[in-house]
Amino acid sequence: MDHIVALHLPAVRSLNESGLAAFSAHYLDHLAGRRYAPATAQAYLRCVAHFARWLTRSRLSLDRIDERSVKRFLDEHLPRCACSAPVRRQRHELRAALKQLLRVLATHGALVSREELSPVEEELRRFDEHMRGVRGLALNTREQRVRIVRGFLTDLFGDRLLLIPDIQPVAVRRFVMQRLQRWSAASCNVLAGALRGYLRYRGSCGDQVRTLLGAIPSAAHWRLAQLPEVLTESQLERVLDSFTPGMPSPRRAHAMVRCVVDLGLRASEVVRLGLDDIDWHAGTIRLARNKSRRTDVLPLAAATGHAIAQYLQFERPATTNRAVFVRHVAPRDVPIRAGVVRQALRDAFRRCGIAQTKVHVLRHTLASRLLERGSPLKEIADVLRHRALDTSLVYTKLDMKRLAAVALPWPGSAS
Repeated sequence: MDHIVALHLPAVRSLNESGLAAFSAHYLDHLAGRRYAPATAQAYLRCVAHFARWLTRSRLSLDRIDERSVKRFLDEHLPRCACSAPVRRQRHELRAALKQLLRVLATHGALVSREELSPVEEELRRFDEHMRGVRGLALNTREQRVRIVRGFLTDLFGDRLLLIPDIQPVAVRRFVMQRLQRWSAASCNVLAGALRGYLRYRGSCGDQVRTLLGAIPSAAHWRLAQLPEVLTESQLERVLDSFTPGMPSPRRAHAMVRCVVDLGLRASEVVRLGLDDIDWHAGTIRLARNKSRRTDVLPLAAATGHAIAQYLQFERPATTNRAVFVRHVAPRDVPIRAGVVRQALRDAFRRCGIAQTKVHVLRHTLASRLLERGSPLKEIADVLRHRALDTSLVYTKLDMKRLAAVALPWPGSAS
């Protein structure tokens, strides 16, 4: 079998004894189709051989391979692995290799489908369907609320049967108060909103939740009280100049950050940009399926268009993916996530010695720059795509020229 010649003899024996040998050629073809490097493919096959050895010793047949068996291998076997060398032991590498193995087995009908969900996960699935179908909430909001409610229900029930009447008001209050110690007031109000949304959903199912709703505390947080954090012009220039040829994927990172700096895009909007969303002749860019669930058309700034064009011409790999910004490592046909944008920005801040970690600081900076140029508040709200004009009122605190014009002299000062 030519495709496993590069493996060591123990690895070949482990594959043959487990029954996975019949899929090793399919596995390598799968990786090649997703353009993994040959060396990576061989390393992943050695990871599969390690898993195969554990399957044999655990007396697990092919029809017992699923997500749970992979989790057992990683959580139970790997920490105390005493398999003789050579074997691959890096957890992240094994997890990635076995994820691809499950896909190959599923493609060839060898993966038994086990849709058994824990009571908590089944409840979260129904809650997500309610938020999507009844409330019409955006995907990001639903994911955030599901993540919060999962922590709440898991703390209370674990893997046991979920019984809403067993939830006590003190448990609700304790869950929120524990997070108040390490979260900001605004974040805790998001948490409280997620719990209220879930309990109201249970109320619509017939449960008595009035007492539980009353037990959810709210953190003191005055709207528009905080001053938005912004970068100075020199800091912004340093960030934009920090994408040098020596770093990984500099043109992609520079183009993504320019989309945030010049257009005020959110990280989720950057990764959803498609090649068909850019009209180069008209100089516009289309934002579909954004946070406001509408389609917006924005003027494409010359600097942003130039950065995107440089990336498309000289750095973007060949791929079937129609997204503008794509993965540069295998699997290349899978869209990048918003975390790639955030990480590119965090890395730029770190290189420039700026103590910031959030993408939103660039949206605030854009609003501040527009104010300095004399743009009206309505125009700023349109650029940032705020659904309500009140959301943009916080930026009036940054308009020092107009604030100075209406400021009264301090009592007792020379005027």
